[in-house]
Amino acid sequence: MEYHPQPAPGTARPWAFPAPERGALPNGLTVLRCHRPGQQVIAVEIYLVAPLDAEPEGLDGVATIMARALSEGTDKHSAEEFAAELERCGATLDAHADHPGVRVSLEVPVSRLAKALGLVAEALRAPAFSDSEIERLVRNRLDEIPHEQANPARRAAKQLSKELFPATARMSRPRQGTEETVERIDSAAVRSFYEAHVRPSTATAVVVGDLTGIDLEALLADTVGDWSGNSAEPRPASPITADDTGRVVIVDRPGAVQTQLLIGRIGADRHDSVWPAQVLGTYCLGGTLTSRLDRVLREEKGYTYGVRAFAQVLRSSAPDSASGATGAAMLAISGSVDTESTGPALGDLWTVLRTLAAEGLTDAERETAVQNLVGVAPLKFETAASVAGTLADQVEQHLPDDYQAQLYARLAETGTVEATAAVVSAFPVDRLVTILVGDAAQIEEPVRALGIGEVSVVTG
Repeated sequence: MEYHPQPAPGTARPWAFPAPERGALPNGLTVLRCHRPGQQVIAVEIYLVAPLDAEPEGLDGVATIMARALSEGTDKHSAEEFAAELERCGATLDAHADHPGVRVSLEVPVSRLAKALGLVAEALRAPAFSDSEIERLVRNRLDEIPHEQANPARRAAKQLSKELFPATARMSRPRQGTEETVERIDSAAVRSFYEAHVRPSTATAVVVGDLTGIDLEALLADTVGDWSGNSAEPRPASPITADDTGRVVIVDRPGAVQTQLLIGRIGADRHDSVWPAQVLGTYCLGGTLTSRLDRVLREEKGYTYGVRAFAQVLRSSAPDSASGATGAAMLAISGSVDTESTGPALGDLWTVLRTLAAEGLTDAERETAVQNLVGVAPLKFETAASVAGTLADQVEQHLPDDYQAQLYARLAETGTVEATAAVVSAFPVDRLVTILVGDAAQIEEPVRALGIGEVSVVTG
């Protein structure tokens, strides 16, 4: 039998995260453009400095309602007409609010970019915020809240934020508001928030895709360039404080057959020099199916389908911020186990953390993590939307435009000892807040016996 020769691997081509070109329009809008040959679907991300901290007292969720309302009618189009125009462009438009601000995301075929940008500019310049549409969005948001409460992962995240941050801090409360606060939102409140915080002078637009033959400067000038608004100084960010005293909070769900685990604390954000080592060490701990937590809790013990460790930036301030505020990331371990395994699984998880602190990572773990994090970068950023999203993340976190490219270089240079020190510092066994959403009658006593912190029970 004659076999065809095995294909030989090609020569690896050098790759670097795309570098954007930075500019500004006369109205003050900052623009980052990134030409990506072959990307015929253009991605546009617009970052608006309208942070959740700026929401008026008692109106948590108004930023979310405003973001959703941007595409629900303008001075020229009703909500239905606006949606139809977007559909004719083959475009998708989304907007959401988070702690740093509001993000508006557009994807559109390059041939329809001008029309779609015109619609986005219209939404930013003159949203209708009609009473009927705002009332509908408020009702929709109120309908979502019971579903979020019923979702164990969402419920755990809500409780962790409440435990970590002081009650006066916006970060302690649900990002999209509660039933009590959302019920108070009306069109006047939405418009007031819009007028106070949405303006081109503090906004940034990121445009990524194949820009061959496109006069982007003229196109932007004719669309978002017509958007006007008062200039304003950046809003000072309030300091982030958190209480990570080691403790366990059980959110009681009588009869639950599984327990949702969320273990977390606040740590360094991307401005800290330890971030690359923290990313690498955290990946070794629980970034993938072959990481240490999964190897023990999933493969050896069969407690779970998977446990993940991760770091999520909550908010960052510019390094020279006059407010003195610092950024922070949520460092967390999450997963779920069956109810009977809750105590043993937590015990083994703490054993993994203690062993890590005592013995450190191995060179093999470090090498695998570097290959996975750095080696997959060309695939991770093969779409315009992924590049645009990352560039917009850098903008809202006050990072330099070449940050992502430099991060991969630093990850490759980080050694095993450095990664070990960072992950042990990120997850100290005596400074973790553990949230368990499950049947308290069955899991409380086994968890108390572990001695990993004071245990309290709250209703679900």
